[in-house]
Amino acid sequence: MSSIKDRVIGIIAEQAVLEPSDVTMDSTLEDLGIDSLGLVESIFAIEEEFDISVPFNANAPEESDFDISSVASLISGIEKLIEEQS
Repeated sequence: MSSIKDRVIGIIAEQAVLEPSDVTMDSTLEDLGIDSLGLVESIFAIEEEFDISVPFNANAPEESDFDISSVASLISGIEKLIEEQS
């Protein structure tokens, strides 16, 4: 089974229509060309992949406690959620 990091990068790469190797830990979703709709779709895909609920409000992303400023922060947040919700 691939790591959480690899699975998240796979989801983000698919959303950005890139190869996983093009997604770096310090990329922002904007760098990768993911817009707000792409972000929402990524979050849904991540929730399904890991069977978790991501505390993210697409209508007010700046009010979310969930840090989506970079790929690394996204992965770190998802790892925390998986621990808390398992």
